[in-house]
Amino acid sequence: MTSSSRNRSRPNPQPPQHLRSHSESLSAHPFPIAPSGPFHGSSYSHWDVPASLRPRVHSAVDYQQPSINTSTSSSGMLSFPEPQLYRSVSESKVNPHNISRQHSNYDLVGAADLHRGPSVSSTHSTTSSYYRHDDDYEELYLGDHSFESLVDDGVRVSLDAEEAVKLFQRGELPESGQEWHKMVPKEAIEAFGKQEVQRQSVIFELFKAERDYVADLRAVQDLFINGLRNATQPIIMLSNLQDFIDKVFANLSAILEHHDRMLAALFQRQRDQHPLVQSVSDIIFDTVLRTEFRSDYEAYIKHYPIAESFHRKELASNPAYKRFLESVADNPRIRKRDLITFLSRPVTRLPRLSLVLEQTLKLTEKDFNQSDLESLPIILSILSDFLKSTQPGIEAADSKAKLWELTEHLEYQQGEIIDMDLSDESRTLVYSGPVARRIRGDTGFSTWIDLTATLLDNYFILTRDVKRPNDVVKKQLMSRPIPLSHLLYASFDGAPETRREKSEERGILESLRSQTVEIFPFTVFHASNSIQRRYTLFASSEASRRRWKTVLDDATGLYKARQEANMWYDPQTLTDGHFRFPSQRSFTNNFTGRALTAAPFTSGGRKYIAVGCPTGIYASTWGSEDFRRVLNLQNPVQLAAVHELGDKQFHRLIVQHEHTILSYSLDVLARVATGQAQPSSLDATMERVAGSDSNVIFFRAAEMGQRLLVMYASKRLLQVNPSLHVLEAVDASGAVGKRSGMPASFRPFGESGYVPRDPTDIIPLTKNVGVITHDGIVIVDPINFAKSVISVVPDLHSSNDHAVSLLKDRIDDAKALGLIRVTADELMVVYDIIGCYMTKYGMPTRSAGYVKWETRAQSYAHRGNHVLLFSHQFIEVRDIRNGRIMQVIEGQEIRRLYFNASIGNKDPIIVAMKGKTDNKDGASDRLVELKETVELNPSSPLTRHTSAKASTSIAAPYLWDEWDM
Repeated sequence: MTSSSRNRSRPNPQPPQHLRSHSESLSAHPFPIAPSGPFHGSSYSHWDVPASLRPRVHSAVDYQQPSINTSTSSSGMLSFPEPQLYRSVSESKVNPHNISRQHSNYDLVGAADLHRGPSVSSTHSTTSSYYRHDDDYEELYLGDHSFESLVDDGVRVSLDAEEAVKLFQRGELPESGQEWHKMVPKEAIEAFGKQEVQRQSVIFELFKAERDYVADLRAVQDLFINGLRNATQPIIMLSNLQDFIDKVFANLSAILEHHDRMLAALFQRQRDQHPLVQSVSDIIFDTVLRTEFRSDYEAYIKHYPIAESFHRKELASNPAYKRFLESVADNPRIRKRDLITFLSRPVTRLPRLSLVLEQTLKLTEKDFNQSDLESLPIILSILSDFLKSTQPGIEAADSKAKLWELTEHLEYQQGEIIDMDLSDESRTLVYSGPVARRIRGDTGFSTWIDLTATLLDNYFILTRDVKRPNDVVKKQLMSRPIPLSHLLYASFDGAPETRREKSEERGILESLRSQTVEIFPFTVFHASNSIQRRYTLFASSEASRRRWKTVLDDATGLYKARQEANMWYDPQTLTDGHFRFPSQRSFTNNFTGRALTAAPFTSGGRKYIAVGCPTGIYASTWGSEDFRRVLNLQNPVQLAAVHELGDKQFHRLIVQHEHTILSYSLDVLARVATGQAQPSSLDATMERVAGSDSNVIFFRAAEMGQRLLVMYASKRLLQVNPSLHVLEAVDASGAVGKRSGMPASFRPFGESGYVPRDPTDIIPLTKNVGVITHDGIVIVDPINFAKSVISVVPDLHSSNDHAVSLLKDRIDDAKALGLIRVTADELMVVYDIIGCYMTKYGMPTRSAGYVKWETRAQSYAHRGNHVLLFSHQFIEVRDIRNGRIMQVIEGQEIRRLYFNASIGNKDPIIVAMKGKTDNKDGASDRLVELKETVELNPSSPLTRHTSAKASTSIAAPYLWDEWDM
């Protein structure tokens, strides 16, 4: 077999003669072939360092051979004829004249030293060997030892062969004698021939590597694991000790059991057949074919990055753990090697074993050992496919470990609360790499800074490593993270630029020693703030820039797919075509105009919707496109429908038109909407509720206690501060016609009063109301505005705390939108740019922290645990408990049309946005209901369905009872 043929795939290797009856089951071993394996690429370069570049040492451990029958099959193992594990000593007698003496071009030993990583100390011979890897062949070189030097080497063990083998297996043979050619008479070496000498040297290295490997695993068990468990003074808290051992050492003990069994069989074979070991492939075949062997290795290899992460974290934070490791390193079995060296041994063991077997196969003569020629290709194929199958798991675990490191060291800006949900089990770090950015300094000249760009599955972040006291390196956020819902990117084909890099040397001529390098630009920016939040970054190479483009495409595509599959609020279209406004494609003037306000209502058990737009008020049954104009009131400001409260019946539509408040019968409105009555019959039911002697600014209909109230603000000519008024709706069944100067459906409630300037809305609480003004939120008693003790929240003036000052600076230019209850003791104050938290008495909580919205909100809605923030292009759905983004709905010209905060989840949230139709009749305005969903399977975050009943509401009926300011 040529060297080049071994580097190609073996799709259907044939089993050896004594196994061919079971070839069908063997060919279907359960490990798919991945595009590339972890041991043959650039992703894990620490496996590709030649062994000759690292020190090589031995372990002197007295190995106690367990009494194990290596031919016994374990449960779940593929069924094969039992291989012959033991041969008589007489079978090892070889006639030197019958052994081929064909000479190969290369002499080889030390095969077990291949592909050792930089953190892994070799445990093999000090023979100077190295590994050569070309396109068509792989070779091991003897280095300083040629075939002639093996024959003429005068340093030999002055013992008989049997005693030398026993000393070697117990680890008592001197270091200088632990080579095959030093344990064999010179005459035998000359008789065997060059190629067989090389083959026996490789097999001997396999014995040595396996012995040292088992010794290292046993040292981990005895010194590290048992050392932690049996320490006089606990090194790790006892409550966390077992969890720490499980995370760092994983299932290493199970791997040790497999190799204990295999080593016992190998040593028995060596004792039986030394100096000419005919084959070890049957022993390795028996081990590799065990399902438990592969599954244990798969679990360990995939977990390794996480194990290393937990070890390093404990090492950095626990001085007792550091002292413990230093003390263990002095043990002769450890020889100053660190724990990472031992933890990585199982990760590199199988690829090394594979390379040894490949060299053995190459040196096996076709006419001498047919069993190896048939068995070794199958073993190599199984190992190759297995190692490739572990690659995705290794990458996932490595990503998880990097994510934990990022989470632990991330440093946020003071004051702002940024919850990227980094602790979620499904969170992944997609890609991370160095980038450069050019910024303008204080002097006006540009300067370069080196950053790390990290792409998560939900955010893109830029950080800079900053050293803090005690040499702790923090990852400082250089800008606010960009959620993938708002991330845009471009310019991946721009011409490269040059950056001058300073020489590492220092001196007067340093500037002359600097060099210029090419760097390759690309741009990322925020969708709603593409000017101020635009970042031009530079990759170190064109390949790196292409890599960023690929991972950004994949991550954003996957993010959108997950969002669509896991919507908390499903935008269900109510109409997209009836309401039209002019566009560049329109040729008519028959437009309704954009929707301005809306109100759902019921009549006769049927559900309807009324929509106000510039040409009047239209209505239809719910879900129908057949809208009729029911009122000729142009540009209505606000609509609200009042129905019933307990056993009280109201059935009135309230309309703010210009500076007045009018009301109409809902029952008549429903008949007009369905064509059963004329619009004039609806006009006959009109009542003027307010605005006859003053101009109404806004109104709010709300349920408070057992009353249905209409609160409004009005202002007379030359009046400085607006006045607030409250009307109570009257039960329609008890109304007896109009009273003097008042509508029949409403009556005054409490006393009117005044509030500070520029009120914009009223938020009903339980006993009080919050009036949204230019200066903040004013809490007043709706029953007696005149005598209310006015309180402004949040109260930021009674504290000199720096964090409070930062919050005050943030909200000075912000517009208050409303209040939301979070828990029984905490509320969220919603502004157009941020949200902050306060107690029910108005004092800031959470160290005066705040959550900054991604886009300036024009309005909001509250439903269950969520606040919905409406801006021109986006609807942000956030968790009110932590400010975390849960969903983002994208659109154009988004407007909130209807939301009633006082009646919980009973009424829908209705939104308008630009529709999908744009033709000669104009562009359509799309009306949608944001319908809350519930999980089909609570264990799966990607299975939700639409439901009228929310699953995430907070029941805290007593909260607002205590809000009495």
